[in-house]
Amino acid sequence: MHNSTAGTLHVAAACNETRPTQSPSSEFSLGVLVLLAFLMVLLCLVTILGNILVILAFILDRNLRHRSNYFFLNLAVSDFAVGVFCMPLYIPYALTGTWHLGQGLCKVWLVMDYLVCAASVFSIVLISYDRFLSVTKAISYRAQQGITSNPAIKMVAIWVLAFLLYCPAILFWEHVAGHSAVAADQCYAEFFDNWYFLLCASTLEFFVPLLLVIYFNMHIFHSIQRRQRQGSVQDCEPPRSSSLSWRFCPLPRSGASSPSSETEDSVSSLTRSWRPALMANCPSRTETSPTALKRNFSVSFHSRTGSKLQRDKKIAKSLAIIVCVFAICWAPYSLLMIVRGACQGKCIHNSLYEAAFWLLWINSSLNPFLYPLCHMRFRMAFIKILCPKKFATLRSGNTPSL
Repeated sequence: MHNSTAGTLHVAAACNETRPTQSPSSEFSLGVLVLLAFLMVLLCLVTILGNILVILAFILDRNLRHRSNYFFLNLAVSDFAVGVFCMPLYIPYALTGTWHLGQGLCKVWLVMDYLVCAASVFSIVLISYDRFLSVTKAISYRAQQGITSNPAIKMVAIWVLAFLLYCPAILFWEHVAGHSAVAADQCYAEFFDNWYFLLCASTLEFFVPLLLVIYFNMHIFHSIQRRQRQGSVQDCEPPRSSSLSWRFCPLPRSGASSPSSETEDSVSSLTRSWRPALMANCPSRTETSPTALKRNFSVSFHSRTGSKLQRDKKIAKSLAIIVCVFAICWAPYSLLMIVRGACQGKCIHNSLYEAAFWLLWINSSLNPFLYPLCHMRFRMAFIKILCPKKFATLRSGNTPSL
């Protein structure tokens, strides 16, 4: 695995496995190194400021404190840690090829690096799963109670799983092996040469999560397409007598991806509220006939289910964008790592590998910009923080929808 022409060992441990390569100072001119340093620092600042904005939005805007949105907060925290801790320590090491901070801080950096990146990936899976339940199993999703439905418990579980994936190996590998393979002026994981471990860990960190989010998104889109074909609600049959005997069209079975996800809640709420609303708006006695009552009920029910269908379509589109960006940013490195392991590092150019590695961190920088693009509430919260006067101008009486 060692490159005979390499002058130094160069790290690429952030969210992934390090590899030996030449020091950038031996490959690039001073001007190129200055440009690379500027771009790295800029990416670091964008990542920090963008995710701080997301965290502040949750603190200042109560409208964002929905159960599902807490998972976006979890993702922002992990991405913020990448920008505030992982990137700053890596930049001088990337430019010089030498670790100057000691092996103790090296271990801390490696643990944090692998931990927050794995937590970021698992958070995306959790977001996809939560949206999957909210769209395809709306009634049971809203009825969830107890410890298992607590978002804090799920977020803690994400960090525990992320820790178990890499961190024990980082901390104890050299003790099990009986020696350390890392030089004193270098910082990379001890399991760098163990291709089988890297393959298994990367499968759990990227390929399995990618398959899961694809599965969840396919079901979300399939559910929405079925509901569009079936219509929000089937029309009610005409009354058979003058009595108020409404006959609803058959509804799909429980758990099906259809408008029935809102039916039970809608029926109960509308039957409680139809009479006062109708009496207040009826100009004559004839308007309170069974036909008029059913017509008003149908219009109101159509409005509620149609609104949920539009909201679910927005959820599906926004989630698809976030997942696609995740796949684009993570797939190149994950694939290159497997190919590199198979050919003992002889078939992957260092520059290509380095570009794929930095693409992982770009994902943490892009996520904060995807929130306002995909969610009106995030957009309004950001405007409220950055441009209070503009927010006051744009604000209306209606609360922005997800």
